[in-house]
Amino acid sequence: MKTLTRWSNTIMERYLPDPYIFVAILTLVVFLLGMGLTDSSPLDMTVHWGNGFWGLLAFTMQMVIVLVAGHVLASSPFFKKILSSMAGLAKSPGQAILLVTVISLIACWINWGFGLVIGALFAKEIAKKVKTVDYRLLIASAYSGFIIWHGGLGGSIPLSIATENHPFANMMGVVPTTETIFSTYNLFIIAVIFLTLPLLNRFMMPKPEDTVTVDPKLLDDEIEVEEVQDKTPAARLENSVTLSMLVGALGVVYLVNHFVTKGFDLNLNIVNLIFFILGIIFHGTPKRFLAAVANAVKTAGGIIIQFPFYAGIMGMMVDSGLASVMSQWFVSVSTAATFPLFTFYAAGLVNFFVPSGGGQWAVQAPIMLEAAQTLGVSYSKTAMAIAWGDAWTNMIQPFWALPALAIAGLRAKDIMGYCVFVLLLSGIVISIGLFFF
Repeated sequence: MKTLTRWSNTIMERYLPDPYIFVAILTLVVFLLGMGLTDSSPLDMTVHWGNGFWGLLAFTMQMVIVLVAGHVLASSPFFKKILSSMAGLAKSPGQAILLVTVISLIACWINWGFGLVIGALFAKEIAKKVKTVDYRLLIASAYSGFIIWHGGLGGSIPLSIATENHPFANMMGVVPTTETIFSTYNLFIIAVIFLTLPLLNRFMMPKPEDTVTVDPKLLDDEIEVEEVQDKTPAARLENSVTLSMLVGALGVVYLVNHFVTKGFDLNLNIVNLIFFILGIIFHGTPKRFLAAVANAVKTAGGIIIQFPFYAGIMGMMVDSGLASVMSQWFVSVSTAATFPLFTFYAAGLVNFFVPSGGGQWAVQAPIMLEAAQTLGVSYSKTAMAIAWGDAWTNMIQPFWALPALAIAGLRAKDIMGYCVFVLLLSGIVISIGLFFF
């Protein structure tokens, strides 16, 4: 395993470009595929790209906020003490890898946005305690927990089809989570990944001579706040704990009311609000909070620049019919027994170009649900096959790794060599779960 991972890391270091270069190349590939596999002209593909370019603006802002607000929360003195205390449980590099993987899996199963940020933040805190751990593998382990998000409590597809009047209710009805998230095959997949993924990450630990430890500069997250001695009204407000607590109380009351009236509805907006409100409270004063925000915003550049390009790719994939062509090919070679498996593989392929759970469901659901009806395959299992395919290839698609990489201060090529093996392991486990259960 050490030899294989060393080879994989070498390949990624040599050939995997910066995520912006990756998305630029992906844009051109989809442009050419659209012309070759559909009846779209070059001008048509250009229009599809331009029309879709701003289609993820709201989601881009959500991801910027989850990154910034999570970073702000983690830099607060109170929360840093909590993370530091938990990180102290790891006494060796092996224990560090196991612990961060388990915490990331649990957090991502609860909610993907929560897990994506907490996993990376916790990994950085562990790196402060266990200085001999390979930092690349530590961050890769934190990101690897993201593999189970679509089979967990925050999975967008199973939660969508469990809602009244969802877009495909006329075809499949309302599907309870007992048939998706809490089904036998899904619980099998989750359980096996929980048992095997920490061990896989532990086995990938490099030899001491190949270990790349963390640059101390990446762990310097102290917030510097200039102390001003003047007692002007403006200065008093900037340093007012009372003002922060009042704003924090407003947010807490809203959150309590939200969970009381809507149950455990931990959507991305609520996760962001939790991070924001706790950040305001734990930093104590508006001045310290704003200093933390200014420090965190520096890491959001990759998301701001690259997500519009992915939206443009999605526009080309959907409007040209290219996503449908890819899905139809897998349908054409499927039987009733293999259909869930091939749906999973099709979703994994489409996810490279449409890395959004909701967007991918909108693209593939009409085709796959109609095929499921023809073949007599369960709608719920078809939906979960798409959900798992969407989560699966995230392991080698930089789109979702950007927030974790920004927090960690690493490049995609630093962790993808390890994530390839997470892709292989999870692909086998998910395939078994969908085919045999």
